[in-house]
Amino acid sequence: MHHLLYGLAANVALPSALVDRLIAVADAETAGVLAGRQDLTHEQAVALVARDADTDQQLAYEGLLTAADVDPATHPDAALTLLDRRAGNPEWARVLLKDPLVRNRERLAACTGLPSDAVETLAADPDVRVVAELAMWTTPDRAAVLARHPHAEVRRAVAANEAAPPDVLAALMSGEGLPPARWCLVCDWEETPFVHPSECPRRDCDLRPGESCDGSHDSTVHRMRQQALRNPATPTHAVVGFADHPSSLLRWDLAGRPDLPPEVSGRLAVDPSPGVRADLAGNPAIGATLIRAMAGDPDNDVRRGLARNPHVPLDVLAHLAGTTRIGSTLLPRVAAASPDEVEELAQSPDPEVRMLVAQRRDLPPEIRDALAADPDAKVVKSVAPHPGLSDATLRAMVDRHGVRVVAAVAANPDATPSLLADLTRHEPPVRKALRAVARHPRATAPALLACLADRQAGPLAACHPALPQPVIAELLTDTDPRVAEAAAANPSLPLAVMSDLVARR
Repeated sequence: MHHLLYGLAANVALPSALVDRLIAVADAETAGVLAGRQDLTHEQAVALVARDADTDQQLAYEGLLTAADVDPATHPDAALTLLDRRAGNPEWARVLLKDPLVRNRERLAACTGLPSDAVETLAADPDVRVVAELAMWTTPDRAAVLARHPHAEVRRAVAANEAAPPDVLAALMSGEGLPPARWCLVCDWEETPFVHPSECPRRDCDLRPGESCDGSHDSTVHRMRQQALRNPATPTHAVVGFADHPSSLLRWDLAGRPDLPPEVSGRLAVDPSPGVRADLAGNPAIGATLIRAMAGDPDNDVRRGLARNPHVPLDVLAHLAGTTRIGSTLLPRVAAASPDEVEELAQSPDPEVRMLVAQRRDLPPEIRDALAADPDAKVVKSVAPHPGLSDATLRAMVDRHGVRVVAAVAANPDATPSLLADLTRHEPPVRKALRAVARHPRATAPALLACLADRQAGPLAACHPALPQPVIAELLTDTDPRVAEAAAANPSLPLAVMSDLVARR
């Protein structure tokens, strides 16, 4: 019975009066589903929290609870959510500062606009995790102060703060001008030197595998530099020296920065780590010259990164298409191609290139239709979901290429009901096509009934509004609880059946 109520709670056609009745009898799981409804009123939200207090955070996030509805002492999750959305009462901070749960004080530290005395208290919290969370989100002035904190974990958090002053971030990278840190999370717990094992026997240990401290807080300093490298506010001059750093992880983070000077990009292009080169390959900061030089890289991920670079020259992209596993995706350079370039790509002798342009969904009709008639199945599969294709064209695709294109044809938004029904009877069957049909808004009862027999497509078909009402009602007793729950969520479920389900609860 419970799974039927979960489905009913998600049913978009459930009348408001039945929502009220369901709130009154909801268990925790049903209440969680009800909290996600888009049509909940403020009054229903308040009633739902009274029924199940654990829904308060979600309802606050959705804006269904206001500051007047929330007591921070009894509903700290909702209060913290409203504070985070700048919709709460900043004075609540003085209550929440006393919360014994560290995670709640951490959430409070991430909020902006708090009273200055509350921020001072958070900065002196006895748990360094709270101070670190404050450091990650605080103002430039306070970030500058916390960068000198004696605990390395706080400095690591400052390095991730995009509001931190650039000179402070540069100092964290170099260590110059700052007093040495005295503690880190590793030496808080262990005598140094210490390396945390990957299989730690302690259940209360929060250290990551491999974290270490030899007195210099080395693993925390490493993570701090990673955070600063990822921080766009860190000045370029402070990061370029890491192109030759022994740590491939630091070079990897450097390779993704949008401010790389050409000489640094050139060094990273020949980095021994494929991951570094792959991140550099996708970086829009590199120019055509370097892209061409990297096009022969032996690593597939590097070449894939180049293919996804929005500035890759089309001739290089055409070369990469023949040597690289790119996948079925619309590449940025193809999406930005001019009409003349689209025509050039569509007329390429290489089917891999034609497949790339076939991923666009705004092709001129003449190009779209030419690709639909392409002799290569992968090109046809790519263009099959394109809107505007006629029923005759879609059927011709299936006739020529069979199972290789059936699922893509079923996903076409203009597929006719009769075509969708025919696709469910295709021999041999294509299970992925059944799932596409079950989701299709134009699917009718004959096609959906065929989908119900498939284990994966069945739940999708059970919630389709085109199913006949007697079938939906019958599915409520299906042996597969996923199908029964989906039937309860079907907006075509008769009102009388909805009422009966609530009453039976």
